[in-house]
Amino acid sequence: MAPLGKALIVFGLLIAVCGVSLWALGNFGSSVPIIRRVGHLTGDIYIKRGNFSFYFPLMTCIIASIVLTIIFTLLRR
Repeated sequence: MAPLGKALIVFGLLIAVCGVSLWALGNFGSSVPIIRRVGHLTGDIYIKRGNFSFYFPLMTCIIASIVLTIIFTLLRR
């Protein structure tokens, strides 16, 4: 169980670092074009009608999945 606990702690810290980085970089979003595009890619679905809006980041999810797959594949080796 000790290796699993260590892995969960490392994974949690990784998520925290990513969250803090995105939060901090959000302040610079207007000056960094790549950060401004995250969540607003071409394949993302956005519907706005009157008082209702629906947003589903389909392409963002696909790209995040590919990137995470590559990272976990490299970590497994």
